[in-house]
Amino acid sequence: MPTTSLRDLLQPAKDPGVALGVPQPRRARAVWIGRRRYAPIHDLQKQLIEARAQGRIGDTILLLEHDPVITLGPRANPEHVLLDSRTLNERDIDLVATGRGGDVTYHGPGQLVCYPLLDLRPDRCDVRRYVRSLAEVMVLLAREHHVEGGVVDGMIGVWVDRAAPEEWGGPEWAREIAKLGAIGVRLSRWLTMHGFAFNIAVDLKAFELIVPCGIREHGVTSLHELTGRSLTVAEVALASAPLLARGLDLEVPRVEDLSGVDDLASALLAPEASAGEGRSAP
Repeated sequence: MPTTSLRDLLQPAKDPGVALGVPQPRRARAVWIGRRRYAPIHDLQKQLIEARAQGRIGDTILLLEHDPVITLGPRANPEHVLLDSRTLNERDIDLVATGRGGDVTYHGPGQLVCYPLLDLRPDRCDVRRYVRSLAEVMVLLAREHHVEGGVVDGMIGVWVDRAAPEEWGGPEWAREIAKLGAIGVRLSRWLTMHGFAFNIAVDLKAFELIVPCGIREHGVTSLHELTGRSLTVAEVALASAPLLARGLDLEVPRVEDLSGVDDLASALLAPEASAGEGRSAP
């Protein structure tokens, strides 16, 4: 029978975490895809999550900004869209019913949209934990730009104190809470779609076209309004890998720039993009 020497027993494990059975962070591929209309990217999400279910690709995170669009969840109140479809069309604002949770929201230029397409199995099958992780990413993004925020019971998203954006002690201490980021997700068989929308320099007047997430009593804000800094969505997205990694508890080596790619499906579904639990860019 095989024997093990004392010297072998005293050798350190190459990966102590693996040796002790500690779960290791899974790797995800994050890509910045630039500014896109909503419907084609919704279709792309469906293609990618089906490929993820089949094990053809690993966990993937899409980062982008949308052309102006108002989206409605399955249980959204249509009265929370304050303009008729004809007027929206004249303003070149799409109106789309979608499968995410939540009410009515607006996406547009100046807003970072993040769609994590993940398989939460086997050890992350907890909807609340996942939603909290999305909020944590936005809290970290805000902190990176000297804005503190947090969550508010009963109102999903990330909130700040517009009167004192550099501090957050909770809604009970805030003088004027405002929403900095929205969350809306869809989970099926523990596969995730949709995600969050983080306001960087979005036109805040656009939110006057809707009742954002069905909440009338509090407003919407952006990093630009809070700090006066002129930031582009691209620069925030391309620097977000460590924040995505920390918030989502994933290994995210970097954010690839695919903003100039027309055929995103081919680029993201190509065999070389697959690696079980995901891969980093070459």
